[in-house]
Amino acid sequence: MKMKIIDFHTHIFPPDLIRNKEEYLKRDRWFEVLYSSPRAKMVTADELIKVMDEDGVDAAVTFSFAWSDLGICRYCNDYVLDAMRRYPNRIIGFVAIQPRAGHEAVREIERCIEAGMKGIGELMPNGQGYALDDEDIMTPIVAAAIAYDVPLMVHTSEPVGHNYRGKGTISPGIVYNFIQHHPELTLVCSHWGGGLPFYELMPEVREAAVRVYYDTAATPYLYDIQIFPIVGELLRYKVLFGTDYPLVRPKPFIEKIKHSGLSKRGLERILGENAERLLKL
Repeated sequence: MKMKIIDFHTHIFPPDLIRNKEEYLKRDRWFEVLYSSPRAKMVTADELIKVMDEDGVDAAVTFSFAWSDLGICRYCNDYVLDAMRRYPNRIIGFVAIQPRAGHEAVREIERCIEAGMKGIGELMPNGQGYALDDEDIMTPIVAAAIAYDVPLMVHTSEPVGHNYRGKGTISPGIVYNFIQHHPELTLVCSHWGGGLPFYELMPEVREAAVRVYYDTAATPYLYDIQIFPIVGELLRYKVLFGTDYPLVRPKPFIEKIKHSGLSKRGLERILGENAERLLKL
């Protein structure tokens, strides 16, 4: 029986936005930071599906970008919703929002979740101009996630190590404080939570992080592949396979994971079972 593979972290964009990339680089500072390089690839839903077919990926959680302008978020959300309709059970949309938009951001969450999206994010506080611990901004967003019983995904980064485009300041200490204030929230920390899984060896952190999950997006740029057998066995039900495609191609990444020393059951959980359970698929 084929192992179910769900990529929990991919990005897609409307074709005309890709064609007019230069215009959007001028409109959004964080987009310019991450996508100004000629090597920064952008793909449409059709291109994502093509790679999924070639690489044996059954479904993908996908979103566009954490735009500073809620209007652009809304435009890209419409594109993701259309992709979900065209590729049912394969494209799993998350809502892109600008939390600083307040009630308008909450309304966008309501619109998209009621249309079939399965989560909120990926949020990028550093790029969108707010602090994760700003209760005035984040409490309505968290309340919406809890009310709809969907996960909230946040971009997290390591407090040490090499610098790279998009490395932010949402590190384990900030996430720990955030989850202590919002114990009912289901949180997905992108990029291994900036190292937070290792702190789950501390009983008080493990207790606070009971509803926290970690995706593996961009692992080849961040960690040795041995992180999979270490964290994958330690937090066996909380690790979600994610590529950050088109940054990382699924098939070569999966092959490396298969040869990392991770057990077969661990592989099955991380590649698909954990995501299925979290998203109630």
